[in-house]
Amino acid sequence: MTDQRRVLLLAHPGRAEARDVASQLVDALSEHGMQVRMLPDEAAALGLADNAHVQLAGEDDPSADCELVVVIGGDGTILRAAELAHESGTPLLGVNLGHVGFLAEAEYDDVSATIDAIVERRYTAEDRLTIDVSVFRDGELVTRTFALNEASVEKAARERMLEVVVEVDGRPLSRWGCDGVVCATPTGSTAYNFSAGGPVVWPGVEALLMVPISAHALFARPLVVAPTSVLAIEVIAPSEAAGVVWCDGRRTVDLPRGARIEVRRGERPVRLVRLHEAPFTDRLVAKFGLSVEGWRGAGERRRRGESGA
Repeated sequence: MTDQRRVLLLAHPGRAEARDVASQLVDALSEHGMQVRMLPDEAAALGLADNAHVQLAGEDDPSADCELVVVIGGDGTILRAAELAHESGTPLLGVNLGHVGFLAEAEYDDVSATIDAIVERRYTAEDRLTIDVSVFRDGELVTRTFALNEASVEKAARERMLEVVVEVDGRPLSRWGCDGVVCATPTGSTAYNFSAGGPVVWPGVEALLMVPISAHALFARPLVVAPTSVLAIEVIAPSEAAGVVWCDGRRTVDLPRGARIEVRRGERPVRLVRLHEAPFTDRLVAKFGLSVEGWRGAGERRRRGESGA
């Protein structure tokens, strides 16, 4: 007798399409002998709490003993799933109902093909580097958490500039008056980091990124450092509530004067499911709608007898 296959299904209840996609997944996967687990509040919001094929998750790790976490929604929903599955390391498969959906692997129109891939185990999982974030006040550890995309240190008051000293590997680098500082992973390079003017880093590159936001300083350029480096930001603004740190836009900690934030490579990666072997370049072009008109490629140049240089 083989163990029953099980997936955790997470969905954004606020999206109209989520109910239809969730119902379709529950029906199809259960027909193939797989069990679908859901969070009680989400199951109720989607009208699936009484479905005989749905197992309601307990208060402990909901993704434990699951083969996959199937996520219906946008990048925000996938980041929430990463938070829930961080301890277990269960791979995440995103079905995009959002706008860009950079972390998602499948689109709304691909649900049938996605179901087939799950049932037939036609997928792979790749590890994505995370960051561990520690917040100190007066030398005392206040909070320790993680992020898949970024940890952003931002000013608390709109009218005030945040004063910080940034540090790399235990050595001070520069003092910035700024709106904030983003510390990102390669996965997060196309998120907040991208909006702040940071570089796009291919996910196969192991690195940490630091990007100042509207900094008033001579040396205030995006930094790309080794994955073994430790980034630190010390808040020196005179305000009692000088700033706030956000991790993946989900978890927040207030930062008074003297607070110190340390960012290092995470102990646990997040695993993202891939259904296709498409290069990251193709993902960039598709998600951002980039123009590639005029590109003929090496294959066509060879067919035309032209140089491949």
